[in-house]
Amino acid sequence: MNATWFGYRDLSRDDDPARRWWDVNAEEYLEDHGAFLGDAGFRWGPEGLTEAEAGLLGDVEGARVLEVGAGAAHCSRWLVGRGARVVASDVAPAMLDAARRIDARTGTTVPLVEADARRLPFADASFDVAFTSFGAISFVPDPHRVHAEAARVLRDGGRWVFSVTHPLRWAFPDDPTRRGLTAERSYFDRRPYVEADEGGRVVYAEHHRTLGDHVRDLTAAGLRLRDVVEPEWPAWNDRTWGGWGPERGALLPGTAVFVTTKD
Repeated sequence: MNATWFGYRDLSRDDDPARRWWDVNAEEYLEDHGAFLGDAGFRWGPEGLTEAEAGLLGDVEGARVLEVGAGAAHCSRWLVGRGARVVASDVAPAMLDAARRIDARTGTTVPLVEADARRLPFADASFDVAFTSFGAISFVPDPHRVHAEAARVLRDGGRWVFSVTHPLRWAFPDDPTRRGLTAERSYFDRRPYVEADEGGRVVYAEHHRTLGDHVRDLTAAGLRLRDVVEPEWPAWNDRTWGGWGPERGALLPGTAVFVTTKD
């Protein structure tokens, strides 16, 4: 496997590496992280901040809610328990299959839709709230389309909330220890991190947006930024997850959660 932090290919011309990767790695991902996420849990990122603590979606009882990049629909299941009318969408069939198995095990059923977040199969103004927890946005080269689709399917006054890797983290190596505290890349270099197989086919990619990029994408979609939440690493969380962990997390932010409304 060949990997580089600065891939030069125009990934918008590839077929969907994100769909392939999540389809192939769904089981491994859930084996590693499923217990932390919880069958019906809602965490905004590896720090462990929950929606119950943060309340970023507002009052969801009776609300029409869409989860984008839902994975196995852990967050959606939690929302069902709070009285929301939820639909969970994801691009990877294997993730949706896993969601159905968890539904059967827990007895909580979430309507599931296979969909690219940039081409949602829903009518305009179908939802009161839309959100994604680390889904879709970082895995496509054109995240402005995700925001535009979220705005389209929201009613006026609706809320779009999403979490991503904190933009500051792009400058630092993917190391959760103190060794990861020295910047190695320019924060302003927007070339993606890319992994390719022996034949040169892209199998995984993550895309960087600066804080300003995120804000410009949101305003271009007709959304108003209401808050940016940067969860601090809590004392109870001793878990390491990729580049996230308590040692570096005590000093640098790892997650940013953007709260917006369609006004």
